Amino acid sequence: MHPGWFDPRLAACRRLFLRDYVAMIPIGAYAYEKDKAQQVTIQVDIFVPLQVSTPQADQLEEVVDYGVLRDGVRDSIEKCTAQGHVHLQETLCDAIAHTLLAHPHCRAVRVCIEKPQAYPDCAGVGVEVFHIRETQ
Repeated sequence: MHPGWFDPRLAACRRLFLRDYVAMIPIGAYAYEKDKAQQVTIQVDIFVPLQVSTPQADQLEEVVDYGVLRDGVRDSIEKCTAQGHVHLQETLCDAIAHTLLAHPHCRAVRVCIEKPQAYPDCAGVGVEVFHIRETQ
């Protein structure tokens, strides 16, 4: 569990998550990475206040649709790769976090990106970012 999840500003929040979103994208800073797409695996958590995510009538309109997570990841990848090759995982990680944190009900976001095939002697390398919105 991420230590930021214990921040008192998140006490009355529900955590929504997207696990193991897999995409092939042109990413990497080294010369040998520039001629092919690489697999990235993305994990996302957003925190939504209970007051806007606790259904009374069991209706989708009463909560944040999980599609917001998937669409935010997909759209961020498309925007980043529209410019061509992405050099750093940090660039993509920050773009996803920024997109999701822009949702009006998102109080906090955690994004983790991993390249599972970067090195043959480890399961993966990656980066993670965690942000809490300062103002509501």
